[in-house]
Amino acid sequence: MKKPLYPALYQVNTRVWLTALGKSLGRPATLDDVPDAELDRLAGLGFDWVWFLSVWQTGLAGQKVSRNNTSWRQGFVETLPDLRDDDIGGSGFAICAYSVPASMGGDAALARLRERLKQRGLRLVLDYVPNHVALDHPWTESNLDYFIPGTAADLAGEPANFCRVRTSHGDLILAHGRDPYFPGWPDSLQLNHGNPKLQDAMLAELTGVASKCDGVRCDMAMLVLPEVFQRTWGIRCEPFWPRAISAVRQQSPDFLFLAEVYWDLEWNLQQQGFDFAYDKRLYDRLREGKPRPVRDHLRAGLDYQHRLARFLENHDEPRAAAVFPSGKHQAAAVLTFLSPGMRLLHQGQLEGFKKQIAVHLVRGPDEPVEAALKQFYDRLLAVLRRPELRDGHWQLLECRPAWQDNWTWDDFIAYSWQGDGARLLVAVNFAANPSQCFVTPAFTDIAGGKLRLHDLLSDTCYERDGNELASRGLYIDLPAWGCHLFAVEAAG
Repeated sequence: MKKPLYPALYQVNTRVWLTALGKSLGRPATLDDVPDAELDRLAGLGFDWVWFLSVWQTGLAGQKVSRNNTSWRQGFVETLPDLRDDDIGGSGFAICAYSVPASMGGDAALARLRERLKQRGLRLVLDYVPNHVALDHPWTESNLDYFIPGTAADLAGEPANFCRVRTSHGDLILAHGRDPYFPGWPDSLQLNHGNPKLQDAMLAELTGVASKCDGVRCDMAMLVLPEVFQRTWGIRCEPFWPRAISAVRQQSPDFLFLAEVYWDLEWNLQQQGFDFAYDKRLYDRLREGKPRPVRDHLRAGLDYQHRLARFLENHDEPRAAAVFPSGKHQAAAVLTFLSPGMRLLHQGQLEGFKKQIAVHLVRGPDEPVEAALKQFYDRLLAVLRRPELRDGHWQLLECRPAWQDNWTWDDFIAYSWQGDGARLLVAVNFAANPSQCFVTPAFTDIAGGKLRLHDLLSDTCYERDGNELASRGLYIDLPAWGCHLFAVEAAG
């Protein structure tokens, strides 16, 4: 099966989904209970990949931390006012073992789910966490040199970054997993990538994961880069990703690597072999709501852009419907998902859900579907199934003032898509005021006839003279946060 240049990925909160399924079934649900009809729906919507978040084993120690952490629990109650301890399963990123717990059906159920996805042209993405493991990981008994040790002074001076761990070897002080800008994650232990044996062990873990799925989303992938690891811990380490990715690709040449990455290190990880890297910069600029930084971001080279994963929400970010007001939400979605790169959408986003669900929870709230937003996403996903948006050529377009002193032209972001004989023109007024501009399409064959512009988001149609569009450009007048998504065709 040919992989599209710009695929679509759907993220599922697995434990929350299984809890909801179990409620409807009247018994605990496993991966075998994921309905075929739902997999059919995702395939029909045009998704290529499905990311099942949090399928690996978590330990009792992490669960206890999640249940007793006061600040975390306050957030859980905001999501679930009727919160019970059983709703807190522990973080899906505090992993004890890369195997599926029996309560979810075990690895056999995962294999059956993978096969069901494959039958529908869908590929399975799972989590891989290179930086840290759970507090009660078996390595605390067998391989203490895999961790970063601390002293009593470390524990006294940095209690958020070190902890005392009870093992058969006695009580030990070990470092929590963390990044250099925040306190440690109290349900985790930091892995010492300065130890070559640890890197070998993590490569073995990765190859084991790769045998169970078609791709991995690598949690905080930049933390094990040598420069970042040394800055955080003062320990030198060898590059991990080039060797690890190469080893997996020798077994599975089409295996997908998706990096969660920040701090402008996206290009670095792309160069080390990742297929796609999170585009948090675009997300942040869209939330800020100023058009010029968004437009400037889209000026980057396509060799970089086409390997970015674009999103408006995921499990780490607030719900898009909660932070983007209506109108701005739709404009931001058009800019995000009609840009080149992977399109990453999150379970509940299409329905307009507003409550973010922490990765510690195994139950989510009941929320109403926002009908107008769902209708918008249905239209948008239908457009994203078009061949020119999956494998075509994208080009940013320059906008010009509609008349002298018309400053609102600067509110526009416009671009075109071409492929398989089809042409699309996208124009977004990314501002809270009405705006006007001229934009010249990047199509070389529009002169000499009439053109029909069919807006795929509203079903409105316009006819324009091709000569005028080629010379003067297309005049656009849009309300606040307005969008056009024109299919451009010869008229008559």
